[in-house]
Amino acid sequence: MKLGRLNHVGVATPSIEQSVAIYRERMGAEVVRQPFDLPAQGVRVCFIDTPNSQIELIEPLGGDSPIVKFLERNPEGGQHHLCFEVPDIDEARAFYDMKGVRILGPTRIGAHGTPIFFLHPKDMGGVLTEIMESPRQAH
Repeated sequence: MKLGRLNHVGVATPSIEQSVAIYRERMGAEVVRQPFDLPAQGVRVCFIDTPNSQIELIEPLGGDSPIVKFLERNPEGGQHHLCFEVPDIDEARAFYDMKGVRILGPTRIGAHGTPIFFLHPKDMGGVLTEIMESPRQAH
């Protein structure tokens, strides 16, 4: 197991629309994907493309969203997590489990439609880390 490609940086926000405006006006973002809801995770998501990765804007879908507590501590939003790709999610999960790294919850389907899981920030140098199976390329 080795460190894979950085897929995205997750940024929690109270308003995707306001955050998109900031990225467009202050950073020159050109490719902004259509926001969509992920009810199973309690969030609304919008991806902004960068030349070598993406920014994932995450807005709570309701009062029980896992992002709500983060936004209570950081009302304007901020960096929430880093996401790295792996070729095989089951192999990665077994690797982290063997290393004693705490895995937060079950493997589930993420915003890119591929399996994901999260690693506890206390085991990852203070950074909530998402592990994502690399999307399959259509041939």
